Amino acid sequence: MTPAIQAEGVRHAFGEVVALDGLDLSVEPGVVFGLLGPNGAGKTTLVRVLATLLVPTDGAARVLGHDVVQQPLAVRRAIGLAGQFAAVDMELTGRENLEMVGRLYRLSAAEARSRASDVLERFGLEDAADRRVSTYSGGMRRRLDLGASLTGRPPVILLDEPTTGLDPRTRQELWATVDELRRDGTTVLLTTQYLEEADRLAQRIAVVDHGKIVAEGTAAELKATVGSEVLAVRVAPEAASGAAEALADLTSETPLVNAGVGEIRLAVADPSASAEAVRRLDERGVPIAAIELQQPSLDDVFLTLTGKRAA
Repeated sequence: MTPAIQAEGVRHAFGEVVALDGLDLSVEPGVVFGLLGPNGAGKTTLVRVLATLLVPTDGAARVLGHDVVQQPLAVRRAIGLAGQFAAVDMELTGRENLEMVGRLYRLSAAEARSRASDVLERFGLEDAADRRVSTYSGGMRRRLDLGASLTGRPPVILLDEPTTGLDPRTRQELWATVDELRRDGTTVLLTTQYLEEADRLAQRIAVVDHGKIVAEGTAAELKATVGSEVLAVRVAPEAASGAAEALADLTSETPLVNAGVGEIRLAVADPSASAEAVRRLDERGVPIAAIELQQPSLDDVFLTLTGKRAA
């Protein structure tokens, strides 16, 4: 089966700054593929390469078998794109924006009007459909931009942090839309800094760091790489560093320390590690505010692989 999205050794640099460093990626058709990574990891650069907005310095990328450099028009006809910032015409109405996008997809005028009406209804913008976009709130513009990416019903959609700045209700509505697209056979590449979003939506997830894929799998597979359980210990912030040192050899990984809140997290294979942690901290006279064994989360995966938080 031909991958819906494929990148082979893709490299891109902005002067001396290497954004993509030989990245390899293969996305099967009809799935939601989540792309996680800290700021500056290369996620947006990859999306821009796949959308033909950037030419890779080296390597090759294809969408539905079309090379992004050699066949850019075919790629553009196959994709919908919603970037990090709403790209809508402020002087047009919401309906006019969507109809314009439909016409750019070579829909007939009647079909473009019909698709625009469908999108306006789906994203709760019917009442504002005939107002100029300059009168829209930021959240409304974002929803309109997301809707525009769906107007042509493309087989591949690139969503670059699509829910940034959306209220919880609109975010849930977008999640439902992404689920619906997948059920209809659409391939979705989703970059996000909301770990629960990737956990909820993506059938496969890749973690990007320093321009490369450092881990890939299902959410369950990635969580399994951390350890069977995670021991979370909360102490006074000023005692966090010493507590982490006392607990360091209870795990094969470096403990993850959030000194601001006094939390230490470490992957452990044996549940009895919690009793040993209490004993060691008691010996040092470190009061424990809370201690709990938890299942690994994508946050634990992210921190273990990159040493950074997602946002």
